[in-house]
Amino acid sequence: MAPRRLPSLKALRAFEAAARHGSFSQAAGELSVTHAAISHQIRALEEALGAPLFHRTGRQVELTERGQKLFPVLSAAFEQMAEGWAQASAKDSSALTVSVEPSFAARWLVLRL
Repeated sequence: MAPRRLPSLKALRAFEAAARHGSFSQAAGELSVTHAAISHQIRALEEALGAPLFHRTGRQVELTERGQKLFPVLSAAFEQMAEGWAQASAKDSSALTVSVEPSFAARWLVLRL
């Protein structure tokens, strides 16, 4: 099977945030980038698709039909990645950490372990 060529993760995150907020400015704030950076990433996605993802009306943006198809899929994918990361980075809850004074550890605790 031939490898699929996907757009950058940065561009996909920019699209997902802009679609969720309905605003490039709010997406920029969430991702700690500029409005222009979001606009550039969206434009790159639109060029790769050969079709617009948003209808731009002043400061507001609305998803086109293609954008409406792409948004729920990407949103679910990012949620699934976040859940996977949380599970992988979870601490082992079976470990027990005990903190005691060194003298207590040497004279009593070590003898009973």
